[in-house]
Amino acid sequence: MTSHTDSRTHSPSTFAFTVHPRARLGEDLARVWAPLGRVPDPVYDAALRRLPLRPVTMAGVHIGGQRVGHVVLVPYGARHLLTSPGEGRARVHRAVDKARALGCDVVGLGALTATVTAGGVSLRSRTDIGVTNGNAFTAAIVDDQARRLLRDAVDHASDPHVAVVGATGSVGAAVTRLLARDRAAARLTLVARSAGRLDALAAEVGRRVPTSTATSMEAVADADLVILLTASADALLGPEHLGLGAVVLDATQPRNTSPTLVAERPDVLVVDGGVVDIPSLRLVGGNIGLPDGRAYACFAETALLALSGHRGHFSIGVPTLELVDRTRELATGLSHLGFRAAEPTSFGRPVAVGRASMGMAS
Repeated sequence: MTSHTDSRTHSPSTFAFTVHPRARLGEDLARVWAPLGRVPDPVYDAALRRLPLRPVTMAGVHIGGQRVGHVVLVPYGARHLLTSPGEGRARVHRAVDKARALGCDVVGLGALTATVTAGGVSLRSRTDIGVTNGNAFTAAIVDDQARRLLRDAVDHASDPHVAVVGATGSVGAAVTRLLARDRAAARLTLVARSAGRLDALAAEVGRRVPTSTATSMEAVADADLVILLTASADALLGPEHLGLGAVVLDATQPRNTSPTLVAERPDVLVVDGGVVDIPSLRLVGGNIGLPDGRAYACFAETALLALSGHRGHFSIGVPTLELVDRTRELATGLSHLGFRAAEPTSFGRPVAVGRASMGMAS
C-alpha cells in the first residue's frame, strides 16, 4: 500500500522526524538532556508506561547551513510500542500534531513509530501534513549497500545466496523485489513470521530468482549475505545462526545484532544498514545516535521530500519500486548535499570491506 499524493516540485518546506527511546531507555533519553542518563531504566519503564507524557521537540535539523526541520521525540520505548501498540499509535499521532504545530509540511516516521501506525496507514486521512514512513529510500540505500557487499565482501560473489529476514515487512518486501528485479542474487531465502505472505512474495520474485522461504532464523545458515529488516526490541540474530564468513547487513532500529556477535564470530562481518551521508547535516539540541553528517535513510527520505518541495503523503505501507526509484531521482537532484549510502561501519566504527581484508579500519 503506497501513497504518492503530489510529486510536483514546490519551494523547499520544513519537516519533522519522529523518534523514540530504543531498548536502553536512559541512554537514549540522555541524548535529549545528559542528566536524564542517570535515571535507572526501570524508573523510565514505569514512567513512560503510566504517565501521559507529551511529545518533545528534542533537536533542530540544519542542512546546508539552514534550519530545515525538527526531531520530535515520542515518549514511549521500543518495548512499549510493541507490547501496547494502541497507546503507542495514539502517542505517535500526538507527535504528528506537534509537527504540524511547529509549521512542518511533512513528517517522517522513524523506527517503530512507523510499525505501530502500519507504515503510516493510520495517518492516511490527514490532509494538513504529508506523511512518509521513510521506507522507499531505506530500501534504495539497503539495496545499494547489499550490492556493494556482494561485490566487495562476499566470497561467492559470482553465485551469491542472500537471505532477507523480515522479508514481508515494508522495507523487506521492497528490498526483496529490488534484488530480484536485477537478479543481484543467485538465490534468495526469505524469512518472516507470516507463511502466507511469505509464499505470495516468493511466488512473485521466484519467477526471476530461485527463492525459498522459512519462518525461523535457522534458515540463514548457508547464506553469504544476511539482510536484517525486522521490527523487534531485542537482538534476534545469534552466532549460531550464521555460516562461516557470512556478511550481515543490519538495517534494524532497534538493531537485531549485538556487538558480542563480532566477538564470538570474528569470521563474520556485521555492517550497519540504512545509513546515509549528508555532510552538512547538524542536529542542534540533541542527537539520534549518529555523528554529524550522517542520518538514517528514513530520516533522509523525509529531508529529501522537504528540500525538494514535495506536498502530501509519500510512502505509506509497502513502497512500490516506482517510489523507490523516485527517491533515487530526488537524491540525484540533491547530490551536492550528499544523500548517498555512507561508507561502511560496524556498530558505528569504520570498517574495511573487501574479500582480502575485512575488519575494523584504523
